[in-house]
Amino acid sequence: MSVAARDPRPLTGEPLSLDLLNTRWMDEGVIQDLLTDTDGLAVWLGANALDFTADEATLRHALTARDALRAAVDGSLTEGAGRVDAVLAHGRIRATLTTEGPGEEAEFRDPSWGPAWLAARDYLELLNTAPDRIRRCAHEACVLHFFDTSRNGTRRWCSMAACGNRAKASRHYARTREG
Repeated sequence: MSVAARDPRPLTGEPLSLDLLNTRWMDEGVIQDLLTDTDGLAVWLGANALDFTADEATLRHALTARDALRAAVDGSLTEGAGRVDAVLAHGRIRATLTTEGPGEEAEFRDPSWGPAWLAARDYLELLNTAPDRIRRCAHEACVLHFFDTSRNGTRRWCSMAACGNRAKASRHYARTREG
């Protein structure tokens, strides 16, 4: 069975940091969590082509990074910066020269911090690229996040087919009840 077939999350394919946040989602009013065990971690690692071992230490570090990112994204950078920095302290970027030219390579003293560190590093890159495009779905019952790549930067929903449609249906129902 392919990883995509086993991944139960409603929104995948976001940048790594937001995809880590999206390992928690709502399903019929109940929070679901992909990272409750190493099997779920293996699904997330596979979905992001991360070649790391899905063991208890890697799971623990991924959960630490997810909590740190949630504090930074849903709270404030002031609140979350120290927590994200604590994750980033477990790795570094080493400059390299490859046959294609200058490059960078991530290094970790403890490889179990790799996925967590890469997700935290990805968040820094999103902040450098377009911090105003890091969004939480506008639907009140949704906890998913996305990076708005729309041309005009006005995307509001994690998915127009799911949350966007629910919001439109709710507004339509309210209008017809008033009339």
